[in-house]
Amino acid sequence: MKRVFSAPGDYIYFKSQVPLHRIPIGTKQWRYYDFGPKVVTPLICLPGTAGTADVYYKQIMCLSMKGYRVISVDIPCVWNHQEWIQSFEKFLDAIDVHHIHLYGTSLGGFLAQLFAQHRPRRVKSLILSNTFLETRSFAAAMPWAPIVSWTPSFLLKRYVLTGIRDGLHEPFIADSVDFVVSQVETLSRDELASRLTLTVDSASVKPLLLSDSFITIMDTNDYSAIPQQLKDQLSERYPGARRAYLKTGGDFPFLSRPDEVNLHLQLHLRRVGLEAQPELVQSIPKDGTGGGPSKENDKEDRDDEQKDDGGNPESNSEESQPSPSAPESSESHGLDEQLLSNAEIHYIDQKDSIIFKPSAMSMNQHGAAAGILLQSTWEFFIFSLLPLYVDSLYIYSNNAWKLRQLV
Repeated sequence: MKRVFSAPGDYIYFKSQVPLHRIPIGTKQWRYYDFGPKVVTPLICLPGTAGTADVYYKQIMCLSMKGYRVISVDIPCVWNHQEWIQSFEKFLDAIDVHHIHLYGTSLGGFLAQLFAQHRPRRVKSLILSNTFLETRSFAAAMPWAPIVSWTPSFLLKRYVLTGIRDGLHEPFIADSVDFVVSQVETLSRDELASRLTLTVDSASVKPLLLSDSFITIMDTNDYSAIPQQLKDQLSERYPGARRAYLKTGGDFPFLSRPDEVNLHLQLHLRRVGLEAQPELVQSIPKDGTGGGPSKENDKEDRDDEQKDDGGNPESNSEESQPSPSAPESSESHGLDEQLLSNAEIHYIDQKDSIIFKPSAMSMNQHGAAAGILLQSTWEFFIFSLLPLYVDSLYIYSNNAWKLRQLV
């Protein structure tokens, strides 16, 4: 039986409190969250192929309450890497942001490196998680890439979901997979096609002007969709970067291990000289207008959330319902101290690496794991027909071209 997704209570709370922004820039529509003191240089979060701006809601809620400004964006419909660089720069200009810190996972980490390569004066530091340096291996694994823009939406979604590890997971990772799968369902055909195109479009990251000391590589040690060989290439490219290894967390540690990820992000930002401004943090207003988008957008998102959740506000996590009246509480500081006390310092090539042990607090946040079965028999049947569908499209386009020449 397929597991039914129910939105976590802390996500429902986030959607009701943190406003969503939508701005058109040229022909691109940018959807993003922007929360925290505006005078602080922002940390911008870039998701992977299957992610949206919403997947970083735990980072937005935690770090903004500590005095950091966090911006999480959707990757718009861009069809090559140069277009991404230009569009992202226009986006930063539109929101009046010049210098940034970038946190990217998977495809988002690759795009973050490309932007740092071509616009080095704007990027102050990088946090890279489960990402890569070049797209050649992805292009080789996707021979039907030239016709990806013609592929139906349901096939694109199924292809993206096959990259997410199926099977039984511990509760935290299972919940993170469920959440990301629910976000994939919200993506349009063009959004999926453009992201897959960015993944297979031939490109590689050249050496950066940014010093390795301003780069942190944060990877999970259990598994991820990015092959270990590509992650090793990344480590070899930045030998002086700080290493932050999480023993477990899967493909989406920012959702499954938010405490560890948030602490690593704070340690990185402090190390590169970005100080939080907790004295500028204000209580989240109950009407959800704390960043300033229109109430119409907020209402639209709330309606969408009610549809996704079925009206059930219950949470699977004890982290839900953070108190808006105590953004910098003693409990928050206590959590940081507990995580730091559970960290082991290792020396690898004379560079320190922090590896977190799962705390008892985090292990008790969820109940027993429920089974996940993401692919049913009919889905397997559809994928078995995908090569025939691709071949037929190719033959049809080839014959049509020959017919036009004859005419």
